[in-house]
Amino acid sequence: MKDKESKKMMNKNTVLGWATLIMLLMGILLICLGAFRYNDVAGWGFVAVGIGFFANAWVFNALKGRV
Repeated sequence: MKDKESKKMMNKNTVLGWATLIMLLMGILLICLGAFRYNDVAGWGFVAVGIGFFANAWVFNALKGRV
């Protein structure tokens, strides 16, 4: 007796939720690298990319339930 509720499958919303979490963690990591590791111009690049990761995570979070 196999039904859909007994399977532990990831649906679209779960995948987007995990992608949002991973992108937030990577954004925090990049911003911290730019702020604490690199004191020259390279740090600004890391911070800019980290903010871009935050923007993408925001988009993924907004897509949950709509795709």
